[in-house]
Amino acid sequence: MNLITWGHTPWEQSVPLHVAWDLLRVALGLGLGFALVHLFWARGRAGQTPGEGTDAAAAVHVPARVARHSLSARLFHWIMAAAMLTLLATAFLPKAGLLFAWVNLHWMAGTVLVLAILFHIVNAVFFMDFASIWPNARDLRDAGRGIGRAFGGMGPAPGKPGKYALLNKLYHLAILACGLAMAATGVLLLFKVRTPFFTRDPYILSEAAWGVVYLLHGFTGVALVALVIVHVYFAARPEERAVTRSMVVGSLDRDFYLAHHDPKLWPAEAPRGAKEKA
Repeated sequence: MNLITWGHTPWEQSVPLHVAWDLLRVALGLGLGFALVHLFWARGRAGQTPGEGTDAAAAVHVPARVARHSLSARLFHWIMAAAMLTLLATAFLPKAGLLFAWVNLHWMAGTVLVLAILFHIVNAVFFMDFASIWPNARDLRDAGRGIGRAFGGMGPAPGKPGKYALLNKLYHLAILACGLAMAATGVLLLFKVRTPFFTRDPYILSEAAWGVVYLLHGFTGVALVALVIVHVYFAARPEERAVTRSMVVGSLDRDFYLAHHDPKLWPAEAPRGAKEKA
């Protein structure tokens, strides 16, 4: 299977045109295959709740609802989701035979995504707990403990995470890499179409350079297909519904917070405007 579709310049030079569309089937297979394997694996581990217990003293001060996502973070998530799904649909549906005027929808959704990413970078760095989303030594230690126990080891139980578990953090890194690559190459590709932002100029890069841009844009696109499938799968799992709901309402209930998070690593705060019952 070829990963790249090649073309030729008028001077018979080979240049990359775009990724081979067979990769879309590979991405679909990987995403769905991972979800299926995890589904059966999770059934085999049903009822197991690994992790250290919660400090009773820390639990006393936990409110009935624990704030998890601010309104700005939730708006960013759903705007980014709508933009990405529109980008994927307008990129791949025409290749599947569903023909429509996709170019304008594609660049407009891309513009929304770029603006959303820029907003999120500023919001995350200056107004959110920026360090909480990055993997650290404790995450790696607990991952090692969890893997050991999964294979029958009798070592210490992994500790509960703070706001984000290691898998959340790793997924964020994958989305970050794909999103930034897609946004950067997408801005360059705006010069290939007519938009209000730039004068159309397809000659700002050489044919070979454009090929690299198309390849990177295409590879990130097919990678996002697999990542979106995995994300939707986990969001729909019963044990993750509280987390999924928090992306709508902004908070978790107290019991879920205590069962899955360490109050010492992620101190609980009540949602803004919430009142505790006496």
